[in-house]
Amino acid sequence: MTIEQIHDPARLAHPVDLDRIQRAVEEIIEAIGEDPGREGLLDTPARVARMYAELFEGLRIDPTEYLKVGFEAGHDEMVILRDIPFYSVCEHHFMPFHGRAAVGYIPDGRVVGLSKLARLVEAFARRPQLQERLTSQVADALMDTLEPDGVAVVIEAEHLCMTQRGVKKPGARMITSATRGTFRKNEVTRGEFLSLVRGS
Repeated sequence: MTIEQIHDPARLAHPVDLDRIQRAVEEIIEAIGEDPGREGLLDTPARVARMYAELFEGLRIDPTEYLKVGFEAGHDEMVILRDIPFYSVCEHHFMPFHGRAAVGYIPDGRVVGLSKLARLVEAFARRPQLQERLTSQVADALMDTLEPDGVAVVIEAEHLCMTQRGVKKPGARMITSATRGTFRKNEVTRGEFLSLVRGS
């Protein structure tokens, strides 16, 4: 997704149609051979609708807004926030994937609060996603908005679409990375980031 698409006011303002989700869930319940009128399922469509509104609230957030409040610190060394937990939903099967992200950047004098890096990951995670895209979106948003010398992002996650269904390999984890600027050009800088992320 481009920065222009992130800022698309029509998409950001689009409300969640809870009634439509409820009707769709009722159809699914019937389609699998269950009774949507059964006591245990009676309120399920409404609960699922509210859950989807929460899980996909990132579709109505401009993640780059979190990066616009920063301050000049005169700092030009690596800044890393690691072990950022996140939960997202795979767009292929609408099943969860979850894990941890590490975000690093080399400021060109200007920095943002560490909580903003966590919020950036969260905002992009709360939408139908691919882990590869999530990794790139976090890196691109940070690079384009803050304009640092470089950005690096590593995400490690477990996907329920692979562990609970399909090949059924619980514990298998996917790792993706994205580098921009100095991190991509300089092997030593990239190696330092990976070493710090791994905790060594």
